[in-house]
Amino acid sequence: MPAPAVTPLRPLPPPLHPGLPLTALAPMQDVTDLPFMAVIAHYGAPDYFFTEFFRVHATSRLEPHIVRSITDNATGRPVFAQLIGESLPDLARAAADLLRLPAAGIDLNLGCPAPKIYRKNVGGGLHRDLAKLGEILRTLRASTLGIFTVKTRIGFEDGATFERLLELVDLHGADLLSVHCRSVKELYRGEPHYEFAARAVARLRCPVLANGEISSAAKAGAVLASTGAAGVMVGRHAIRNPWIFRQIREHCSGMPVFAPTLGEVREYIDRLFRATANPAAPELARVSRLKKYLNFIAQSVDAEGRFLRAMRHTHTEAELFAVCDEHLLGAPATPFATEPYPGVIARPNCELPLGMACT
Repeated sequence: MPAPAVTPLRPLPPPLHPGLPLTALAPMQDVTDLPFMAVIAHYGAPDYFFTEFFRVHATSRLEPHIVRSITDNATGRPVFAQLIGESLPDLARAAADLLRLPAAGIDLNLGCPAPKIYRKNVGGGLHRDLAKLGEILRTLRASTLGIFTVKTRIGFEDGATFERLLELVDLHGADLLSVHCRSVKELYRGEPHYEFAARAVARLRCPVLANGEISSAAKAGAVLASTGAAGVMVGRHAIRNPWIFRQIREHCSGMPVFAPTLGEVREYIDRLFRATANPAAPELARVSRLKKYLNFIAQSVDAEGRFLRAMRHTHTEAELFAVCDEHLLGAPATPFATEPYPGVIARPNCELPLGMACT
């Protein structure tokens, strides 16, 4: 029986600085919308953006606010549209709809670790059904005339199925693979298993982005050196530090790496609030939305977590910004920590080992 034909690869969009490792902002649901992309671009855009995922099912339509992150994007950088789903005809339909927009390509979500997602056999749940996954990859590759990419975890419980996943990705001609080097069940706990990114680099024809706990320019450099990846994808740490893509380029170029101060972080918080707050929403909703970002930013403000605890207890904009002023403008020239301070946890339920409580 003849071997199946190998799908040829498509070239990726040109990076900002040819010759340097690629950088990408990871897709994060309810975070990587159009305003957040604009804020990140102000401080130093990545080579590529990825949208929040479009939910795909029999009655789904492209969510307008995610569409705007493609059609109204003024960052000047390519934006890939991410899909999540398992219905073959509906995934093909969604891909066709997205190809009418100025999307850089179609990305398949194989990594979402939220139980309410993977229990529906989508996102990270597809690692439990590689036969179905193969059908999805074949369908999307056939439906996507341009660039088709995949973002994945290493497996569901562990990395036992990773080699078979790589075979499918290569067979169906994905043009880029982003590997979050943890399993679905590991959520965001513990150090990622970067050796899986190295295995993907060795096995695949397409470029590979290493993802998971890329917390600083130095960490990016170390992961690139150990894996041979074409670049890195950064998620939560870009919320904490919007300068990270600029810093990675500086580090990889051998240039001095920009070091922000607490005063500059205070300006970032102002910009973030102005860009992302809905003026029509109740004040408490606006405060809660900013707190979502501050949970991560606070990880590098002070080692004791005083800012994190104080901001979590605020209820009004006046209270919240007073706390920001107290902790960030009291000594504005103080360096913003390059890495998160140990023990200052943004999301205790996701980031601590199972059975441990946040102190």
